[in-house]
Amino acid sequence: MRHNLLLTSFILLIILAGGACTRPLVTPTPVESPTAAPSTIPTPSPVGDHIRPPAVAGSWYPADPALLQEMVDGMLARITPVDGAPIALIVPHAGYAYSGEVAATGFRQMENGAYEVAVIIASDHQPPLSNPISVWDTGGFETPLGIVPVDVELAQALINADPHITADPAAHTDEHPIEIELPFLQRTCPHCRLVPVLMGSDEPETIHALAQALLSVLPARRAIVIASSDLSHYPSYEDARQVDGATLAAIETGDPDTVHTTIQGLMQSGRPNLVTCACGEAPIRVVMEVARGLGADTITVLRYANSGDTGGDREQVVGYGAVMFWHYEPPTFTPDQQEALLTLARAAIAAYLESGEIPTYTTDDPVLARRAGAFVTLKMNGELRGCIGHTWADQPLYRVVQRMAVAAATGDPRFPSLTPAELENTTIEISVLSPFRRLTDVEQIEVGQHGLMIFQGGQQGLLLPQVPVEEGWTREEYLENLCRKAGLPPGCWQAEAALYAFTAVVFGE
Repeated sequence: MRHNLLLTSFILLIILAGGACTRPLVTPTPVESPTAAPSTIPTPSPVGDHIRPPAVAGSWYPADPALLQEMVDGMLARITPVDGAPIALIVPHAGYAYSGEVAATGFRQMENGAYEVAVIIASDHQPPLSNPISVWDTGGFETPLGIVPVDVELAQALINADPHITADPAAHTDEHPIEIELPFLQRTCPHCRLVPVLMGSDEPETIHALAQALLSVLPARRAIVIASSDLSHYPSYEDARQVDGATLAAIETGDPDTVHTTIQGLMQSGRPNLVTCACGEAPIRVVMEVARGLGADTITVLRYANSGDTGGDREQVVGYGAVMFWHYEPPTFTPDQQEALLTLARAAIAAYLESGEIPTYTTDDPVLARRAGAFVTLKMNGELRGCIGHTWADQPLYRVVQRMAVAAATGDPRFPSLTPAELENTTIEISVLSPFRRLTDVEQIEVGQHGLMIFQGGQQGLLLPQVPVEEGWTREEYLENLCRKAGLPPGCWQAEAALYAFTAVVFGE
């Protein structure tokens, strides 16, 4: 049954050409250039006995080195990374015209870390299948951009760690899911070595064996672990968005078993043409277990799209997601740093009210320059006078504070624009946000500790952690007021709304 499904999926994947990649969860901002290898095009090395030649160059991505480098660098340059150095990633592996932008979003995050080796894990898509886990343990993988050498020592250590894992080059010969990731790796981490891993089984014993083997060999290495997987295959566009949203939500919980049970339920939901919810479910579950074991405490869905988003056939689509697993360290602000940000906020408002421009500001302080989301709250005589924030940690904190201070003063639709005279009697409070974490149980909410965000049916609302304390709300009152803030009916938090919690570092004048 599994063999037939893999063959069917592979044939259909070729017919549909893989999928698409243009609709992000958060629109990326172009930047000048990614952190990438020098622009010199390497000359591909002759193929030797232990060099795995490219199998899908010229079809799934360009075979011409110059064109390939231009395409990959262009996609990377269109992505603004967010805060966080990935311990692990999930990225898609379809043709670059379809999933390339989503994959680039994941790989661009690697500029925030320092890596020496990438372990890329994929499921077999065609025979011969791994039995049950195969590693290409020597030589390297070739792309038009050159050869990515295998980390022979780490590959052998992984093989020695568990009898489920063997060296089996034949399983890798014509597979695409690892190869398709390599040009991105070559441009974002040109000195990285590779450990390519294929899984021919999704049995719990196999998943756990590989995860535990990786946890036994990786702690001393500067490694990133990457699951190569697309999401739903061949449902309609709208069904794909629902199915993929549920799968990504399950991944956000950090529980591999939740991912499995969610996918099982989706596969039994009767959606037409749904062949799979994730063609790399086993690698995803391995990566989740490994990331948690290596200290990841935060899961960020970086981007989602499906093949219908590029103008392809919306009757049958393939879904793609980029997900980052990482460890979040909240910022610590000295009194001087707090004062600098508060002064910056006030100066930005004053300048904008006078000239319509936000003044230029630069700093060498890494705390103030760290990418972060933040809200700026204005109060007059103890009453709210404006509050607007930016939740995505994709800009330097000092810039977010400037922009949100001006937005709170002039763009909060609940209030008229602040006047220069009013500014003198206005106090400023800044809330620097942590990443958002998916809630699976409202009992996890600590009033006064957690801010909340809710999403349902295109509606959303956010309340900062200090709000329920100021209002004297219980947890249930907090949740009901969150529904009200989002324009949703009472009790929406008890239905199918998506709930996220966050913390904040709060300081004010």
